[in-house]
Amino acid sequence: MNIPEGLKYTSEHEWVRIDGDIAYVGITDYAQEQLGDIVFVDIPSVGETLNAGEVFGTIEVVKTVSDLFLPIAGEVLEQNEELESNPELVNNDPYGKGWLIKLKPNDVADLGDLLDADGYKAIL
Repeated sequence: MNIPEGLKYTSEHEWVRIDGDIAYVGITDYAQEQLGDIVFVDIPSVGETLNAGEVFGTIEVVKTVSDLFLPIAGEVLEQNEELESNPELVNNDPYGKGWLIKLKPNDVADLGDLLDADGYKAIL
């Protein structure tokens, strides 16, 4: 299982990577493995400002639909358009091409409330 250093994680299995003033959000390798083959990603919250812990979308696999929880507060700027035709990118490359949304964080200091790689490993 891949748990890269340098990212922040939630106990709900989302990750965050800061790139300048933009945060990329996705689900972890562990989460995609537990879910199985992803068939659809729905992000209706583009353009909305949400609080940490709020649902920003859903991810659908063959047998179930799971909520996606925002790791930090901010405005959802964009969803990964590639996932519309290739949702399996989340399975194949969860930390790269399988990112879910770009977010403008309200306060990057909120990252301090999240887990580092070692902390995330400890909850698994």
